[in-house]
Amino acid sequence: MSNLERNPRTLSQDVDINKAVGEIHERYGELQRQLSQVIVGMEDVTEQLMIAVLCRGHCILQGMPGLAKTLLISQMASLMDLTFHRIQFTPDLMPADITGGEVLEEDRSTGKREFRFVKGPVFANLVLADEINRTPPKTQSSLLEAMEERQVSVSGQTFKLPDPFFVLATQNPVEVEGTYPLPEAQLDRFLFKIKVTYPTREGEREICRRQTTNYRPVTEQVFDADMVLRMQALVREVIVSDHVYDAAVDLARNTRPEEGRLPTDLRNMVQWGAGPRASIAMLMAAKARALLNKRVHATTDDVRHVALPIMRHRIIPTFNAEAAGIDTDSIITQVVKGLWVSAA
Repeated sequence: MSNLERNPRTLSQDVDINKAVGEIHERYGELQRQLSQVIVGMEDVTEQLMIAVLCRGHCILQGMPGLAKTLLISQMASLMDLTFHRIQFTPDLMPADITGGEVLEEDRSTGKREFRFVKGPVFANLVLADEINRTPPKTQSSLLEAMEERQVSVSGQTFKLPDPFFVLATQNPVEVEGTYPLPEAQLDRFLFKIKVTYPTREGEREICRRQTTNYRPVTEQVFDADMVLRMQALVREVIVSDHVYDAAVDLARNTRPEEGRLPTDLRNMVQWGAGPRASIAMLMAAKARALLNKRVHATTDDVRHVALPIMRHRIIPTFNAEAAGIDTDSIITQVVKGLWVSAA
């Protein structure tokens, strides 16, 4: 039996953690190798998505069209043997189109009519919310309960979602007309906001070669749903020292104007800083990153590595920052640098 194929409730007693961590590292390497046959580059994005999977977190992927965001997500679902549904968000999409709804059915033998709940596309292990900012807030909010509680409530009934469950949303950064920004409360539910950038010249050349020839990648399953659940349980076994806790908490608190710890040139640039969810997310993501790097303890370097995708959507800049062309990435980079300099 695999070291990961145990009951997660008894994981700490039954499993040799070092062996289990080694197995995760080995399978993660195989996942990267399999993905490289389909996706060119994007190693950092793949790592962040895998961290989110281990943390039971949701992600927003932001990038221009044609950067293989949808392909990457669907391929990861295939390699992990997870059920996958794609929802194309449009202005006329209704909440019931996501969660499902009741339909009236008639029993032909008795003539009796009754309502039956028909599950929507949200009932899958991995849900791709494609171009999520194209639909109004009413429909966007239909995902809130699913993301937070892993359940859907319809007509007074509650339906549990599959486990594991992840929402991966995509949005286009340059389209403004006909789009609806996500509410801050919903943004805070996403573990990461991942920026997908253009490939390198060599990467783009390889993409063109594959797409204009008879190249056919052959991939095999690396994880299954049960193994993902075991991996998620193992994340909480990773050791975190007090100074790592302090680094994560201080990093989040230093983004809040009321704390008075922002660098002088940023004090008029931040309206609202990151909340407690950011501190928790940084610590969980640091633990997951440690596992992927074959370690049973998280470090401050792990915290620093995940700080940007965790906090870039949790900080609200002021009008002064927008006028000066300072985005949240610049703010976080300066805060991280200031904290590490003072610690040194």
